[in-house]
Amino acid sequence: MPTPALPVDYQRLFHQLPENFLLIDADAAATIVDNTDAHVGVSLKSRAEVVGKAFFEAFPSPDQNQGDEIRRSHEHVRQHRQPHQMPVIRYDLERPGEQGGGFEELYWQATHYPVLNEQGELQYILQRTQDITEQYRAAQAAEAAKKALAEEQERTRFMLENLPVLVWTAGPDGGRDYFNSRWLAFTGRPMEADLGSGWLENLHPDDQARVSETWHQSVTTGATYQVEYRLRRHDGQYRWILVRATPRRNADNEITMWVGGATDIHEQRQMVQELLEANEQQGLLSEQAYELYQKAESQRETYYNLFMQAPAMICVLRGPAHVYDFVNPVYQQIFPGRQLLGLPVAEALPEVVDQGIIAILDKVYQTGESFYGNELNLKFIRPGEREPYNGYFNFTYQQFQEHGQAAGIMVFAYDVTELVVARQALEGLAGNPPTA
Repeated sequence: MPTPALPVDYQRLFHQLPENFLLIDADAAATIVDNTDAHVGVSLKSRAEVVGKAFFEAFPSPDQNQGDEIRRSHEHVRQHRQPHQMPVIRYDLERPGEQGGGFEELYWQATHYPVLNEQGELQYILQRTQDITEQYRAAQAAEAAKKALAEEQERTRFMLENLPVLVWTAGPDGGRDYFNSRWLAFTGRPMEADLGSGWLENLHPDDQARVSETWHQSVTTGATYQVEYRLRRHDGQYRWILVRATPRRNADNEITMWVGGATDIHEQRQMVQELLEANEQQGLLSEQAYELYQKAESQRETYYNLFMQAPAMICVLRGPAHVYDFVNPVYQQIFPGRQLLGLPVAEALPEVVDQGIIAILDKVYQTGESFYGNELNLKFIRPGEREPYNGYFNFTYQQFQEHGQAAGIMVFAYDVTELVVARQALEGLAGNPPTA
């Protein structure tokens, strides 16, 4: 005779299911009938501690909203006889004393399934619970990183768009792929017209071939690009501009992009030309003055590769106390040995308080009106020097906002001391011409 089959121990099979299942009575109290061994493991409670108890007696909810979510899910299954997946909830569990005690922060995804009898009536609710703490935290971290990246990109975009410089970028092949709003407002042309090599069309005809060849050589060799040329403004006037670009390289020293910009130097160039023509007898001195001007322009108007590589003085002052939040190397060089970052201007540079700088910064921060200072005279102390440094600077103070509120001031400046001193010398010489 064949050996009779042993009866199947379904409860034992249920206990050994490899997932976290909790069998709940369909009554209003949601009495716990049984659970799997896997559920015992993640719940940190023995089967004897929960079976026969109401759901919220066995597993008290530390948060009223989370408890309400569970109750709504139970009620959905009772009414509709259909599975219901709950939103992710936080449900912390208390560790046993032998594991150190205290609560562990956990996140769960639970689904409730109806279990019907032969008459189609709801008999049990089967809860399948998944611990998704690691996935949830990873998703939260990814979202935080994404938000931080977006904020940093927006901050960079704002600075690029609002610096008083005509900024552009190009690909490794030299094709221009971006122009900031300052450039577009200057030329009055849509960005599409200047992309690629279209920007060359807006140069003075006499400058196009020279500039194109200079740019081609820089792209080919990777050398820094610097050139002066006449660019047509939106009103049709050709204006002299100084242009400089620097390549950005990756870890393999390959050029990935070019970052460049331009500054309008029309008046400065015109002034030097007028001085040269004023008196031919002063030709040598005028030539020296122009060379000084060229040197100053190279130091203060050859702008930047992004911000840290900018040759102009750029800093960001945050808050009503005007705390240095960003200082580029050129700005720092004006104050050698001075601690700037993290300090208010009044503390870092106390000698400028009586010179009216703080009052100007306060007004820009409070009103939002930009300040443009031309050849402002500032005196400050440098290490190792007895007498104060007497310098002249062109300043732009511009308020920037975050979330619709004033957040600080962006400073763009350049040192024009040598140019002013040279001009003063020429003007003095012009007023006292040499005698025979």
